[in-house]
Amino acid sequence: MSLFEPPRSSVPLAARMRPRTLDEFVGQQEIVGPDRPLRRAIERDAAPSMILWGPPGTGKTTLAEIVAAATKSEFTHLSAVSAGVADLRRVVAQAQGLRRLGKRSVLFIDEIHRFNKAQQDAILPYVEDGTVTLIGATTENPSFEVNSALLSRARVFVLSSLSDEQVGTIVDRALSDRERGLGEQNLTLDDDARAALVGLSNGDARAALNALEFAAASHMGTPHAIARAEILEAMQRRASTYDKGGDAHYDTISAFIKSIRGSDPDASVYWLARMIEGGEDPLFIARRLVILASEDVGLADSRGIAVAVAAQQAVHFVGMPEGFYPLAHATLYLATAPKSNSVGGAYAAALQDVRDSRNEPVPLHLRNAPTGLMRDLGYGREYHYSHDDYAVQQTFLPENLIGRVYFEPPKNERRE
Repeated sequence: MSLFEPPRSSVPLAARMRPRTLDEFVGQQEIVGPDRPLRRAIERDAAPSMILWGPPGTGKTTLAEIVAAATKSEFTHLSAVSAGVADLRRVVAQAQGLRRLGKRSVLFIDEIHRFNKAQQDAILPYVEDGTVTLIGATTENPSFEVNSALLSRARVFVLSSLSDEQVGTIVDRALSDRERGLGEQNLTLDDDARAALVGLSNGDARAALNALEFAAASHMGTPHAIARAEILEAMQRRASTYDKGGDAHYDTISAFIKSIRGSDPDASVYWLARMIEGGEDPLFIARRLVILASEDVGLADSRGIAVAVAAQQAVHFVGMPEGFYPLAHATLYLATAPKSNSVGGAYAAALQDVRDSRNEPVPLHLRNAPTGLMRDLGYGREYHYSHDDYAVQQTFLPENLIGRVYFEPPKNERRE
């Protein structure tokens, strides 16, 4: 070890265990597996600029370092949280100098979605002319967070959460590796402890290794089998992939609404629990339930909207954590209620005619006549008060739309 290198004990286990080659890399076989396009490009020394999009702990930083090492490029790591345009210019100037010496540069920007448009534009010309090979990492959908000009000059690769088997492989490797891992401590994991560690990591290798390192710290120098209770204490709670401002927010509410619409109460309450546990705004959930009560239950069970509005009022009144009760109540009621989309269908059909047809004046017989002049002009003439003359057939649509049908209730619709 060099005098200038940090002592091994000060480097987190997750950093020490980073794979150094594609053969060591665990997971993401759909993009770096044998004979996959990205792997072939790396092995041919022709890796393109790219955006790596995926959840935390799936290997984005590691893959960037492997690309730089495999292509013998200078590797520079910037975080979009703290870096600015001045940092980008410094890196570009360094890369231009190296380029004159025949050496390439890989610029890795972590959390690239946090760069604003000016910062993304600042790096654009140097990605285009090959001064740097850009590798951006993001947990957010790059379609929304990375500008189109930069996206057009980079390939987007989607990384998936690791499977339990893959996380288990990484954990086992860390326990046995005597050079970079915990092998010298002669530690083992009880079967139920290993299962808890793998399950609670939620596909995040970094979370698993951090918890393992914390649990192992109390047994430094003592051969020991780490128990499940120690893993639970180290992990505290499941690693969460829920981001109430990001893709998980939109994906989960979509699954929630579609589960209720599909009359699956089990899936509905599961997605509800996922959102609440992830810290979602309970009033956002309540608002979506109110909309769904009219959009998807509608006149098949008109009590649904009353239940949804009551849930919104209740969660606003009692707050959290007890607010899950009215939210779960409304969720299960709406999931098990009969369904009808006739409300939205009728409105959409009427709106189409409003937009596409001539907006004729209101028929005279439907107009109020509060003055003598208006009565003389025929306002209200030949109107029959429906409660007195219910049998009299009247027309209520403009003349050019008479006979139009917008509301067609399905067979399962009932009004109670």
